[in-house]
Amino acid sequence: MKQICVFILVLALMSCEYFNAKKITPEAILNEELQTFNWNDVDVYPTFSECDSIETKNGKTNCFTEVLTSHILEKLQKDSIVVTQDVTDTINLKFQVSETGILSLLKIEADSLIINEIPNIEALIYSSLDSLPKVFPAIKRGQQVKTEFELPVIIQAN
Repeated sequence: MKQICVFILVLALMSCEYFNAKKITPEAILNEELQTFNWNDVDVYPTFSECDSIETKNGKTNCFTEVLTSHILEKLQKDSIVVTQDVTDTINLKFQVSETGILSLLKIEADSLIINEIPNIEALIYSSLDSLPKVFPAIKRGQQVKTEFELPVIIQAN
């Protein structure tokens, strides 16, 4: 009986090794999170206050692009643009919304026809952004983040 108790005691002392918790460093947790993190997607896209009533992610994204596009087109329609030939083309605008909600136009990609017919198109687009309503930045995991996106705008001038 004494031998069985000694055997169980030795077994119990040696098995304590299996109950030790492994210590994981914060760096290891961070590295694991960074590997599984999708950097190209945000939880909430940039938005305007008029889009707050929309619940779905796609709905808010569509609302944001519609408000931005309609605002730019309204400003372009107010200016009298004179062209020598009909223009129907798409301009690609590359935007960035900072963590603080500042909208910046990074690049304008336009066909040579549009640039020849409307040489001040860039200035018109930049001036249309001056009167935009307040932009709320994108959110990723509870933090406001910087985002970039492209917006195609169809230009029609007769």
